[in-house]
This record gives sequence, structure tokens and C-alpha cells, in this order.
Amino acid sequence: MGSPQRAQHLLFSLLLFTAWEIGSGQVHYSVLEEAKHGTFVGRIAQDLGLEVGELVSRLFRVVSKGRRDYLEVNVQNGILFVNSRIDREELCGRSPVCSIHLEVIVEKPLQVFHVEVEIKDINDNPPMFPENKKEINIAELRPPDARFPLDGASDADVGENAALTYRLSPSEYFSLDVQSDSEQTTSLSLILRKSLDREETQQHHLLLTATDRGKPELTGSVELLIKVLDVNDNAPQFDQTVYKVRMLENAANGTLVIQLNASDADDGTNGHISYSFRSPVPPEVRRTFHIVPDTGEIRIKGELDFEKNDIYEIRVEAIDKGNLPMAGHCTVLVEILDTNDNSPEVSVTSLSLPVREDSPPGTVIALISVSDRDSGANGQVTCSLSPPGPFTLVSTFRNYYSLVLEGSVDRESVPAYELVVTAKDGGTPALWATASVSVGIGDVNDNAPTFEQPMYTVFVKENNPPGCHIFTVSASDPDAQENALVSYSLVERRIGERPLSSYVSVHSESGKVYALQPLDHEELELLQFQVSARDAGFPPLGSNVSLQVFVLDENDNAPKVLPPLAGSGASGGPETKLVSQSVAPGHVVTKIRAVDADSGYNAWLSYELLPEVGVGRSPFGVGLYTGEIRTTRVLEESDGPLKMLLVLVKDHGEPALSATATVSVSLLESGQALKALSEVAGAVAEAGIRKEAALVDVNVYLIIAICSVSSLLVLSVLLYVALRCSAPPQGGYGPGKPTLVCSKEAGSCWYSQQRRQVYSGEGTVKNDLMAFSPNLPPCPSQSHSGEQQEYGAEQLGKKESFMDVRGNVILLTKGEIK
Repeated sequence: MGSPQRAQHLLFSLLLFTAWEIGSGQVHYSVLEEAKHGTFVGRIAQDLGLEVGELVSRLFRVVSKGRRDYLEVNVQNGILFVNSRIDREELCGRSPVCSIHLEVIVEKPLQVFHVEVEIKDINDNPPMFPENKKEINIAELRPPDARFPLDGASDADVGENAALTYRLSPSEYFSLDVQSDSEQTTSLSLILRKSLDREETQQHHLLLTATDRGKPELTGSVELLIKVLDVNDNAPQFDQTVYKVRMLENAANGTLVIQLNASDADDGTNGHISYSFRSPVPPEVRRTFHIVPDTGEIRIKGELDFEKNDIYEIRVEAIDKGNLPMAGHCTVLVEILDTNDNSPEVSVTSLSLPVREDSPPGTVIALISVSDRDSGANGQVTCSLSPPGPFTLVSTFRNYYSLVLEGSVDRESVPAYELVVTAKDGGTPALWATASVSVGIGDVNDNAPTFEQPMYTVFVKENNPPGCHIFTVSASDPDAQENALVSYSLVERRIGERPLSSYVSVHSESGKVYALQPLDHEELELLQFQVSARDAGFPPLGSNVSLQVFVLDENDNAPKVLPPLAGSGASGGPETKLVSQSVAPGHVVTKIRAVDADSGYNAWLSYELLPEVGVGRSPFGVGLYTGEIRTTRVLEESDGPLKMLLVLVKDHGEPALSATATVSVSLLESGQALKALSEVAGAVAEAGIRKEAALVDVNVYLIIAICSVSSLLVLSVLLYVALRCSAPPQGGYGPGKPTLVCSKEAGSCWYSQQRRQVYSGEGTVKNDLMAFSPNLPPCPSQSHSGEQQEYGAEQLGKKESFMDVRGNVILLTKGEIK
């Protein structure tokens, strides 16, 4: 597992390094110091491969760490020019190389380029001696070839502009000796060529001139006044002309640097020596070192800092105590050795924050520069990044790193990263410094709003008030700001001939769903539609949720009694039935047929015969659920010739609604019954042959009437017998096999065989047969989808109700089964 991951990481690093080589390589320019404002440096846009016309739109800018704005870029033409005076000596001191490092940053896409501008030295500083006039005392008895040290000149320039040559004015007594060592230090000595004679010349005036190699050449000079002294034959002598000492920086005060020892061949006071720094004493030597006059010990009294000064040149003279003191000279070179006493410094320049979620790998997040004032291994700095994550550090230039996106980021998972950049040097012990980088992740619209469920079921009672709140949909979006701002709308379609928006509406902000008009269960039992949730991002994202709105039935329709059968009576009046007094108990007189537009229990009808006032036990009864009127006993003459029966048809709704039907029953004897049948048959025949009455005579009428009455009588008897034998227990409405349903409450059964219209999500009418499940106690493992669903289930499943597997609602009709 480790090997493929390592190979993948190496491949990514190689590609990223190649991209940096192409996209952020270094461009080198040079310019002379002291150049005037506006001096041309280079066509930086062209050299970096950038289009001049895109510099403004790509936010072209130049960053110079720790430097003033010495250089600037004209974004109109892409030219780099000198913006302010550049003094190389002020900028870099005596460093042999002086450069200004620029970081050029452009965006869309983000690119970083490194530009190095070398500051060329010009010969603008002449050589300078420590003093304008120097006085030297020499005893007249000093032998020829005696050497007397001189202070050399210094030049603030570098290279050839600081390379000095010395020239001494002509003299028969003195000459100049110039020596250079491997440390590129130059020592000057005045050499006595012939013996001096004080009585002849007491003073000698010489001029020492230093000339650099710049163009044009610059010079500096010092006047040497040599005084010839009498007596005191021997001057103190050091073992060496130059002493070299190495000291660690940060050495404690009082630490011995070196103990010098000079000798004098004279005796007495002429041989007693006093040590001191030779004038003029450089300020840095005076601040840092102390010499003991009697012993020649040089000790530290200040701070040794390699980063401020890595070498000291101490000029020492030893003077005897003769009447005419004589001096010996030497030079002590103190080299300061670096210790790891400076921690690295880390500077972070944020560029593209926050980082967008859709940023590709390789996106530069920030620039990081490190530095260490130490030298060698103590100044070599390496950077690391923690904690592990989708970011990495890529070295782009000397001591410059880029914080680069290595993998993908997801604001919804991690909204921000707290990174720590650690810079560690190579010293022993190693020192380090840290810098914190907070990388926020910018949101993009990459998440669509989501609902908790793909479908919601809502139960609403019919006859609701217009504008009532029936449900609230809610979608969540894990994005931020406008990307998470969700608005709701209906997915418009048509319900039959009407648009969906005429039935319901949804509030765009809250997601509340409102019924715009009263819903009618008998017209629309199930309303299916979709609500869309869309965010405000760009481009917007959305999702839909389905809603099933079941319109619950209320008992708002009273039963309706169907018209009587043909030949039963006058239209609009009570139904008249003829019954012979000889019929047996249980004889069916007639059947009341009624319907209820409601459904379920609200459409379950029962029949009740209302008692007559002042009449005893009625000889008739009605089936509770069939509506059949039957004789309950043998008819008697005391029952009278005519009975008016009032039947109450009542549903099982709450509150119950009812209707009444009136049936007139005439009780006839057997002969009267046959006569009545003959009259009925004659009336029918008379109506059939009325148009022929004028064409035939009375005898023909008589024959035809008798035949017709006889035929009709036979047919009527046959039809009646057939109906009695084949009639079902109840009247069915519509095709289909009936479903047997048993009632716990009434102990009877009825059939349900009515087809209802249901509007589905496609806006078409479906004929579905539905059976409602009984209202049994729920199983322990069964859960309900919500408060409205529980309420709807209770209403629809009260006592004995039925529903099909798709949850569609129907109207039931019932019949009693014997």
C-alpha cells in the first residue's frame, strides 16, 4: 500500500515542480545604483510571457520583501523601471552581491514569478583614511629597514571600485611597503631607508595617496608628519607582525582574546612597556574589546555578534617609558565564528483566501518566505507543514515556498483548516519558528436542497375553509449564504380541466402549503402533486418532493331515495303496492332503493319503518340494511284496506343524515286482486290500441282486450316468479365482482362494488377498486408517518373500512346477507 502512494506523491510533486518551472521561473535584470527615477530596467510582462492588455484585469502586482519601493511596473506597457534612488552601499553594505528580489503575482489563474534585479556598483565612493593627518615619532638612532605601520584607506564600493593602490610622495629617507594576505587584508608599512639625523632635519612631511580602480578613478590621501626623536635607542618588538585569533560569537564579557608580549632591549624605564590600541581606534573595536596596558591582555567587554561583524582588525602599539618613548606595532585579526543563536523567521503572504471548493489541485494558496541570520548549516532552513491534509509546501526559489492545494476540499465537511508552517535550521541544537495559516474554504453551489422524505402523505377534511394551511414542506441545503437560501414553488400541471394552482399554493419562503378552495371528497379524493425547492446559487440547484393529499370524507350528503319502479305509482308521490290478504308472512311487498354520495360509514345506509300513530303492531317490516318491505304476519281484515308506510333511510355518519320514503300498500282480497290485475292489463291494452279504435268495431276491441289481458297476466306472473328466484340479496351498482365485508357492530355483511374517480400525479382519471382495512390495533413495530397520517388513518379506518394497496379512497354500498 505504501509504495503506490509514494509513487503517486512523487508523480504529483514532479508535475507540480514542472508547472512551477514553466509558470514561475526566475527572470534576472541588472541596474546601476544611483539610477534616476524612471530608468528602464526591463520589459517584465513580455519576459514573463504575460499579455500587456491583461495586466490590470489579472490584478498584476509586485511585492518586494522588506524593501522600499525601489522598482515599479507600468501596467500600461509592462515595463519595470526605477522608482526611487538606490544606494547599493546603503542597501547591501560590503556584500559582493546585491540584489532586490521581487515577487510578481497575477491572478485568473493565479501565477507567481520570481524576479531578481541585481544592483550594479558604480564608483561613487572615494578611498577614505581614518585621519587626514598622522604624526609618527621615530628616534634618530633607529637603524635602516625599520618598519612603522600605517593605517590603510577604506572604500565603501566593492570589486574593482574598492581595489586600492597606494603611492607615497618621493623621499630619500622613507619608502612604502604594501602587503596583502589570503584574507584580502592589506597592511601598509613605512620603511626607513637611511638613518635619520635630528640635527639636520627634525621633521619630514610626506603624503600617502590611495587610488581605486574605478572609472573614473577616485583618490584619498593622508598627510604623514614624521618627527625625529633624540636618545632611547631600542623600540619594543612583537614576536609577530600579525596575530590571528578565532572567537565564538556571544562569548561572555571578560573572555581572554589574546595576550600580547613585546620585548625591549633597553634597561630600566626604557625597557618598561605599556600596551594600547593604536590611534585612531575604530568605534566597533573600542566598544567590543579592552586591552590591559601592563600585561597586553585583550579581553571582551561588549557583545560579539557574527551577524553584525564577522572580523575585527585591532591595531596595537607597545610603548616604552623612556624619556623619548619608542613604540612597536602589531595587528590582531579576530575572526568571529558563527553559532546557532538565531531562530528562523517565517513570513506568510496570503494570496487566494478563502479557497473555493472547486479549486483544482495545484492552486497556490499563499507565499511563504523564510530566513535565518546565521550562516552555513546554521542558516540552512527547511520548512514543513502540519497537520496532514489537502495542502503541501513546494519550494519555488531560494528560501521561498508556496502553499499549494494538493487534493480536493469540501466546505461542508471541513469549513476551515488551521495550518502550521514550521521552519527549522540545520544547527546543533536546531532552532525553529512557526507561523499559523488559517485557510478558509469558500462555498460553491455544489449541494442541491434535500427533503427528509421523497414523499409526504397529507390528510385533509373536505369542506375546508379557503386558504387554510394543510402542510409545511422543508428542505435543507448544507451550502452557505445565498447558495443555501431555499425557495419553494409548485410543479405546475393540470388536474382534469383545471390547473393545479387553482387547488393549492406554496409559500416561496416558508414552504407552507395552502388549500385555495374547499375540497370536495366526492369530486376529488386524492390530489397528487410535486413541490420544487431551489437554492439561490449560480447555477441554481433544486429537487422535488411528492405530496399525496387525501381528502377525508365528511357526512355532508344525505341519503337519496331512488325513484320507484315502473308502474309503481304517480311521479313524485308515494309508491303504491297491491298486496293480497292471502300472502304468507315474509312476502316481499317492495324494496326501497337509496344511495348516499358520501363514502365509508357516511354512506352505509340503514332502513327503519316508522310506526303509525294510534296503530298497534304493524303487519309489515323493513330490512335493516336491505330496504326490503316484507309482511311480518298473516294479513287480517282488521288491518284495514290501506296502509301508509313511512320508511326512514339513515346513514352512519356523525351526525347521521336521513331521508324518508312513503309506500302506500293496498290490501285486497283474492278476487279483488285478480280484478285489479285485469284492470291494469286493460288499461295497458287500451293505451296500446287507442289509435286503432276508430277503425274497428267494439267486438274486435273486446277480443283483443281479453287476449291482451290474458297474455299480460301470464307474462307478469312469469316475470315475478323469475325475479323472485334470481334476484341478488342487494342491488349492485357498476360492474365487477363484489367484495364481502362483515360488520362487527351489526353482525351482518354487505357488498362493496362501486368504482370511484381518483386523480393521480399524471392528471388522468383512474378507476380503482379499494378496500379499507379494519381499524385493528397497530403492531408494535409499525410506525406512522405523522400526526396528519395518524388522524387520517383513524378517520378512514373507523370500525370497518377498506383501502387498496395504493391508498386510494372509494365509496361503499352495502347489502345484508341472510
